[in-house]
Amino acid sequence: MCFITNFLKLALTLGVLVLVVQYLRYWMESKQYVFNKEDVAKLAKQYAGQDPDQAFSKVVVELRRKYPGHILPDEDLQWVFVNAGGWMGSMCLLHASLTEYVLLFGTAVDTSGHSGRYWAEISDTVISGTFRQWKEGTTKSEMYYPGDTILHAAGDATSVQWSAGTWMVEYGRGFIPSTMGFALADTVFSTQDFLTFFYTVRVYVKALLLEANTFLTESGVF
Repeated sequence: MCFITNFLKLALTLGVLVLVVQYLRYWMESKQYVFNKEDVAKLAKQYAGQDPDQAFSKVVVELRRKYPGHILPDEDLQWVFVNAGGWMGSMCLLHASLTEYVLLFGTAVDTSGHSGRYWAEISDTVISGTFRQWKEGTTKSEMYYPGDTILHAAGDATSVQWSAGTWMVEYGRGFIPSTMGFALADTVFSTQDFLTFFYTVRVYVKALLLEANTFLTESGVF
């Protein structure tokens, strides 16, 4: 009797999880998004090859002009270390919601590791430096240079390598909370840099609050 009860509980739990996943998939396929990867890549490509600091400043200005209310203000922009998959980089989050994000990313040192496997599609446009990618199931890697855009499809996993001084503009679309486990795992279990953990969570919450405020304002609530 106990076995049957436990089996029914497990079946019910799995059934609920399947329904939740199916609903999330339907929601993400049918919702209207703020950004698209082509527009973000086109904007970033205009400044490829320039000094990264100057290029990033121009990208932020253009994004604020084109997407008012969706880019964090200057006082909330912060470069935060990212340790994941064995590599180390730094990111500056510009926008984030439950289904999208836009950020600046790169590294000042040579670094490499595992890309992670996400429930999200990610595209990166190189501003400076070089990026090498080795796709799962292949025997050769590909090198990308300033102006190139790299697409990481949902569910894919690759080996990734950045040369020192590589900086890029990144756009992600999917169920963004699902990426947080990989993005924060090394910080929690390896480096134990809990200040970086706090910075990461704090800026994501700020971005979510900005999106909520913009949605309510555009809906006429405020």
